[in-house]
Amino acid sequence: MAIYKNAFLIYNPGARGLSGWRIQAVDRAVSVLRGAGHTVTAIPTDGPGAGARTAASCLALGADLILVAGGDGAINEVANGMIGSEVPLGVLSAGTANVLATELRLAGPLAAVAAQVEHWVPRRIAVGRLDAASHPPRYFLLMAGVGLDAHAVLQVDPQLKRFQGKLAYWLAAFGELGRTLEEFDVLVENQRFRSSFALASRVRNYGATLELTPQAGLMRDDFAVALFEGSNPFRYLEYFAGAVLNRLDRTRGVTLLHARSVAFESLTDAPVYVQVDGEPAATLPARIELVPAALTLLCPPEFG
Repeated sequence: MAIYKNAFLIYNPGARGLSGWRIQAVDRAVSVLRGAGHTVTAIPTDGPGAGARTAASCLALGADLILVAGGDGAINEVANGMIGSEVPLGVLSAGTANVLATELRLAGPLAAVAAQVEHWVPRRIAVGRLDAASHPPRYFLLMAGVGLDAHAVLQVDPQLKRFQGKLAYWLAAFGELGRTLEEFDVLVENQRFRSSFALASRVRNYGATLELTPQAGLMRDDFAVALFEGSNPFRYLEYFAGAVLNRLDRTRGVTLLHARSVAFESLTDAPVYVQVDGEPAATLPARIELVPAALTLLCPPEFG
């Protein structure tokens, strides 16, 4: 069992699972960690982008563990401040979709998950890196989505997200049925595909609800890529059914493959958006690449 002597718990007070009275969950988690012998300091983030800066500051203070209490967006920010470090990152889920927590099979109240920390084991994992002309480079742990889902993420109402959770994403996604979808080109190892939604993922679950890339894995050395054809949004009703029935590999208009790098090119001047780990990130043109052994992630011993 690992005991950490200079741990930091970075939490997002705006996370759905920590809003209002729920913020007391942070104090309970800290009490559990200290009761197990860990020395831990809790630090709130103070706005967008603060997670990376806070993580970098914790590393400068000699952190031997950084925990995150928040959603996938908060985890992404903190991870961006830790790339290349040997210090482990641990996840206490408290956000909207909690894709990473679902992948790691971490469930329950913050304090209950915190009680498991001493049993978790460090695993060195690869991460993705997004390079786009429109924004600085950004790393991601889970996935990059281009086209339909990124546009939907951009439309999510923050207040609705806070109070309705994943429903806010589904409402935004179904709102896409009323418009013609922008198509773009996807380049994978000298092959060119046409798509209106492309997903390059390191995890099986999508939005902690569906499995669009069942062959993905955090311990793999590639992305699982799912490409969806067509500018007609109603084709996605068929794609949705294919995902629910676990038949995407047999659904017309869907291409599934694996790659270590993928490039995306616009076909018109209309913006095509990119999201990483559920947060708006850039517009095309863009490229994603796998960065091997970039981060140490604490995982339950049975994971992987």
